[in-house]
Amino acid sequence: MSFDKMTSGLRGVLGAVWLIGQIYIVQYPMLPMLQRPLHLLFALALVILWSPLDVKWIDKRLAQTIDFLMVVFLFVAAAYYFDGVNRLTERMYGIDSVPTLDLVIGVVATLIVLEASRRCVGWSLLGVILAFLFYAFTGPLFPGWLKFQGFVLPDLIESLTMTPNGLLGVTTATSLQFVFYFVAFGAFYSAIGGSQLFIDIGLRWVGTHKGGAAKAAVISSGMMGTISGSAVANVVATGVFTIPLMRRTGLSAERAAATEAIASTGGQLMPPIMGIAAFVMAELLQVDYGRIALAGIIPGVAFYMAIFMSVDLHARKTGLGTITREETIDLPPIVPRLYLLTPPLVLVGLLIYGYSATFSAVGAILACVATSYVRRQSWMTPRGLMQAIRDAAKQAAQVAVPIAAIGIIIEIAVQSNLALKFSSRLMEISGGNLIVAMVMVIFGCVIMGMGLPTVAAYIIGAILFVPALLKLGIPELSAHFFVMYYCVLSMVTPPVALASYAAAGLANANTMKTGLLAFRMSIVSFFIPFAFAFDTALLGFGPLWWIAMAFASTMIATAAWAAALVGYLHRPMNLVERVILGAASAIVIFSPTGHSMWSAGIAVLMAMAIWCFVLHPRSGRANAGAGGAGGD
Repeated sequence: MSFDKMTSGLRGVLGAVWLIGQIYIVQYPMLPMLQRPLHLLFALALVILWSPLDVKWIDKRLAQTIDFLMVVFLFVAAAYYFDGVNRLTERMYGIDSVPTLDLVIGVVATLIVLEASRRCVGWSLLGVILAFLFYAFTGPLFPGWLKFQGFVLPDLIESLTMTPNGLLGVTTATSLQFVFYFVAFGAFYSAIGGSQLFIDIGLRWVGTHKGGAAKAAVISSGMMGTISGSAVANVVATGVFTIPLMRRTGLSAERAAATEAIASTGGQLMPPIMGIAAFVMAELLQVDYGRIALAGIIPGVAFYMAIFMSVDLHARKTGLGTITREETIDLPPIVPRLYLLTPPLVLVGLLIYGYSATFSAVGAILACVATSYVRRQSWMTPRGLMQAIRDAAKQAAQVAVPIAAIGIIIEIAVQSNLALKFSSRLMEISGGNLIVAMVMVIFGCVIMGMGLPTVAAYIIGAILFVPALLKLGIPELSAHFFVMYYCVLSMVTPPVALASYAAAGLANANTMKTGLLAFRMSIVSFFIPFAFAFDTALLGFGPLWWIAMAFASTMIATAAWAAALVGYLHRPMNLVERVILGAASAIVIFSPTGHSMWSAGIAVLMAMAIWCFVLHPRSGRANAGAGGAGGD
C-alpha cells in the first residue's frame, strides 16, 4: 500500500473515531485532563495527515518519515495521558516535580503544536507565539514595566501541558465543548445542499432588484455565515457563485470581490453560530453561549444593514449590479428545497428551549442526516456520509490546533502579569479618556487582526484591552463585543486582509485595491460597536420595548450613516447635506437610547429625510457626492 493511500485511510478512520468520541462525551464526559489532551492530539494528527510537510529543501521521503514519526508520537502521548490522567488531575501545580518523561512529552507536544499551527494558518500566528515564548524566557532582560522574572523550561512545560491551562486551557476547552460540534454541523449541512439553498434564496429574493447581484451576495453570505462562522470559508463557498454574477452585471472585479469579502466577514457576527471567537467569549465570561448569541443579534443585523444599504445606495447612484429576470429562470425551484431549513431551525429551537449549545449542535447534525432523506436528490449515501465526516474532522482540526496554540500566549500573558500591566499602561497613555482609549483599542485590534485569525486577535485583545475598558466603565459583555467586532473587521482591513485577499483571488482582482475598497465599504460599520458599548439595550438588556426602540434607532442611524458615506439618499446629496446627515447619525449611535442628544439626532434625521424625499427630491444632482465610500 502506498503512503498516500495509507494516510488517506487513516484520515477517514481518525475522523470517524473523533466524531464518535465527541458525541460520546456529550453524555459521558471524562476528566478534563483526559478529554482535552485527546481532543488536541486527534486534531494534531489530522492536521499532519491533511497538510503533509512540504519544504523545498527536505526530500519528500524524509518529509513523510517526519510526519509518520510525529503521528506515532501523538499516539504515544495519548497513551501517556490515558495512563496518567489521575496523577495529572491530582498533582499540585508549582509544587510537585516535573519528571523527565513529562518534560519530554511536553516539549515534543508543544513543538508539534507550533508546527501544526504553521501548517494551518502560516507564519503570522507562529511569529506572534514565538515572540511570546522569547519574552517568557528573557523576561528579566526587558526594561521598565515589561520586566518580569521569566520562566525556566520545566515550569513553562508544566503550565502548558500538565495543567488545565496553556495548551489544555480555555481555548482547547472551547474547541472541545463548542467549536467541534458547530463546525461539524456546517460540514454536514453543506453536504446535504444547505449552502447552495442559501445562495439561491438570495438570488430569488433580491436578484432582480436594483443592485441585486451584490445584494444577493450580502444575503447569501450572511445566511451562510450563520452556520460557518469563518470569513475565508464563506468567501470560498459563496464567492465562486456570487463574484462572477456581480461581474456580469457591470461591477468591477475589485468591487465584486470587496462586496463578497465584507459580506462574508459579517458571518462571524451573525447568530446562531457566529464565529469561533463567540464561543471563546462565552468560555471567558463563563456564561451560556445562548446569551452570547442573543446579545449578538442586533450587532449582527446592524452590520448587514450597513452593508446592504451601502450596496443599495451605490446601485441607485450608478445603475450597476442588477440581474435580469432571464438570469434567474434557470435556478432550481426554492419551495421544494425549503425542507433543508429544518436543521438550522432545529438548532435555533433547541437553543431557545434552553438546551446547551453542544446538545443543540448534535441535534442539528442528526437533523441534517435525517432531513437528507426527505427527497431523493439530497440523500446522504454511505460515501456521502463518510465524506461529510472527513470534511467535519478536517475543518474542526484546522480550527482546534491554532486556537490551542493561542493558549501559549494566554498562559504567558497571565503568568507574567503582562495583561494587567498593559491595561494600566493604556490607561496612562489615554489619560483616562474613554473615547481616546476606545480609539486606541480599535487600532490595536485591527493591527493584531492583520494576518491573524479572528479568534487569535480576539483572545489577545480580550487579554490586553478588555481590562482597560472595564476600568473606564464599559460593561463586561459590551467590552468583549467591542473588541471582537473590530477584530472581525480586521479581516478586510489592509495591508493584510485575509477575506479580501481570498475574494480578490476568485475575482482575479488587484488585492490591495480590493482590500482598500472593502475597508471603505466597512467604514459604514465602524461606528456600530460604539452604539452597544454605550447602550446595553442593544445587547439585549432591559425591557423588550426599550430594546426594540434602541434597535430601530440604530437601524435608522446606520442607514443614514451609509447614505452620508455613499452620498445618495433618494437623490445625490451635496457636501453640506452629507455632513449634516453623517453628524446626526453619529450622535444617535454614540448616545444612549432616550438621551436628549439621542432625541436631537433622531429629529435631525427625520428632518433630513423630509428634506431629501419631499421638499427637494430632485435637487442637488450637480453636486453629487462623487468619490464617497460607494465609488469604485
